[in-house]
Amino acid sequence: MNRITSLAFIVLIFFAGVSCNTAYQSQSLQYKTYRINKEQQQDTAVLNFLQPYSDNVNQKMNEVVGVVDITMEKDHPESALGNFMVDAFFTTAKEKYTEKVDGAILNYGGIRLTQLPAGTITNGKVFELMPFDNLLILQKMKGTVLQQVLDLAAYNGGWPIAGITMQIKDKKAINIKVGGKPFDAAATYTIANSDFLANGGDNLSMLKTIPQITNGYLMRDALFDYIKKLKAEGKNVGATIEKRVTNAE
Repeated sequence: MNRITSLAFIVLIFFAGVSCNTAYQSQSLQYKTYRINKEQQQDTAVLNFLQPYSDNVNQKMNEVVGVVDITMEKDHPESALGNFMVDAFFTTAKEKYTEKVDGAILNYGGIRLTQLPAGTITNGKVFELMPFDNLLILQKMKGTVLQQVLDLAAYNGGWPIAGITMQIKDKKAINIKVGGKPFDAAATYTIANSDFLANGGDNLSMLKTIPQITNGYLMRDALFDYIKKLKAEGKNVGATIEKRVTNAE
């Protein structure tokens, strides 16, 4: 390798090293929304490629997993749909964890459908109810913290609860009972809820510092397992309003 060639090689290596370590920062960001509808031209090749996967997914999602007795609605301060879901979490939490579970709570926004109609319920409908991969976790919280959680639920009109009853007055939780016993602010209660709430979601910042007991069990799987449990017991999917949450007169 002659002197000129050597010099050129060194220069090339220098610029290659500089280019590999150059950091770029965007100066501006622009986006455009594209609406996809049936009037747009379809790519046959892409459709043919995706068809086997689409058929498989649709087949799975359309599989019937149970029967819903009556149409269940989402509503405040208590609803059949909310009770069904929180009962599923309360029941399965007691089965999946070795801890004694005192109650369960579900935020109102965690109910992703406004209605679960009577008739067959499919895999797809369960995914609609719980589309996110939230975990069903436990937290041991002082009674004072549970009071804050229930006060927030009351402030928002009432959330689904299981193992707990309460009344709402002036947007606060009163006459609370846990397991049928009067609420004790000095006690420690083990509550089943979602990792979303435990991480401070829906303004529950008071839960962020409390350790989470988790085994990776998904809330969606809890719904599936609860439906299977009901079916094994010869029962259909259903729930009633039981005055778990009422407005104080």
